[in-house]
Amino acid sequence: MFGKRSSMISPAAVPASAPPTTAPQTSASAASAPAVERNRPSEPDNAPAKSQDYYVTKGKIFASLIDIIDMGQFSKLDPASAREEIRDTLHEIISVKNYPLSIADQEDLLDDICNDVLGLGPLEPLIARDDIADIMVNGAEKTYIEVNGKIQLTNIRFRDNQQLLNICQRIVSQVGRRVDESSPICDARLLDGSRVNVIAPPLAIDGPALTIRKFRKDKLTLDQLVKFGAISPPGAEILKIIGRVRCNVLISGGTGSGKTTLLNCLTNYIDGDERIITCEDAAELQLQQSHVVRLETRPPNLEGTGAILMRDLIKNCLRMRPERIIVGEVRGPEAFDLLQAMNTGHDGSMGTLHANSPREALSRMESMITMGGYGLPARTIREMISGSVDVIVQASRLRDGSRRITHVTEILGMEGEVITTQDLIVYDIISEDAQGKLKGQHRSTGVGKPRFNERARYYGEEARLAAALDALDGL
Repeated sequence: MFGKRSSMISPAAVPASAPPTTAPQTSASAASAPAVERNRPSEPDNAPAKSQDYYVTKGKIFASLIDIIDMGQFSKLDPASAREEIRDTLHEIISVKNYPLSIADQEDLLDDICNDVLGLGPLEPLIARDDIADIMVNGAEKTYIEVNGKIQLTNIRFRDNQQLLNICQRIVSQVGRRVDESSPICDARLLDGSRVNVIAPPLAIDGPALTIRKFRKDKLTLDQLVKFGAISPPGAEILKIIGRVRCNVLISGGTGSGKTTLLNCLTNYIDGDERIITCEDAAELQLQQSHVVRLETRPPNLEGTGAILMRDLIKNCLRMRPERIIVGEVRGPEAFDLLQAMNTGHDGSMGTLHANSPREALSRMESMITMGGYGLPARTIREMISGSVDVIVQASRLRDGSRRITHVTEILGMEGEVITTQDLIVYDIISEDAQGKLKGQHRSTGVGKPRFNERARYYGEEARLAAALDALDGL
């Protein structure tokens, strides 16, 4: 059989005393996938744990499988053929050694081992679920997920911390990065674009900590955000116009508030003939346009050299004839370069940053530029911000787990030493129901003609903007 070291398996080929791979009695693995998928999205993962004997047997069979399969040939197989190869080999091993496994246990064992060899081990059933937003692994013993904005403990376990570290290394190696004792922190991504962060021992005391920010297979749109209540229909219309008329936009929010999702939604309204360049630490934006160049930073090598920072990417992309520059997240001195780009003919550029309000976002931008050591007066920095950024969109995750766009704020200019702003849309929390869900509404602040009205007129969107503002006033 293709991929095996020998075509036949003899009893001698299967070591009778293969070292068992033990796990705590509460362990569960990827074999729980069917039970996981049967759960309703709002319920925790409570699939029954396998017995200790199951894991001991699995360890023996897995060791025999690795001895028998020729990994050099095996790696050339497509996933379906590789699974069939593993299935045939497992059946031969079980038959020769006469392991007392039921048909159901054999299928579970097949899923387990295929996930270990071909995928991400016990994480595979969680990766397959579309309702999970985040997967948080705190060492081999504890795995949490976020569903509907709430964090839940699962019964997913790893064999040991080494198995978890091996999976982390497999993930980061796909994008040419590494994680080990000499480089214990790494940002990477899965093939589907999901964001991955790994921090390994000795920095992580209780074993490797793996965090996966998943992205939906079906890309969210502003119309879908309206259905979820994240923004009102007139508010969504205003955001579409903001994206269409090339306003420079900052999307502000806390961790997990939906900044990247909102950025993806806004980029849907960029014209298809515009040249877009994205700069990210880990490429996760999913733009639908055809003319997109994606750039990604690079960490230092083993000698501590060769790092490519976000500033380097933004400076370089200015030489690539961009029409719009999209920065996945502004964290430091690159804020200065982004503002320079916004103010030098690259209208419609966008970026995200961490802040809890539009006013705080302005302060964060000023602080990040100051951290770059430019030595500019505070007034000069504020004038640069007010002259570059047109709109700040604030995203928030409320205490009931829901995500809302709480402010759409435009920047007007300077009054003395202060940047002046005005809110176009704000979100007010009105009440809380018996289930703890917050109820609120988006409302207009009464602004009849935003500052970007002239820009809307230039792009032929003035009437549409006026209609959206009127509809917002009527709510």
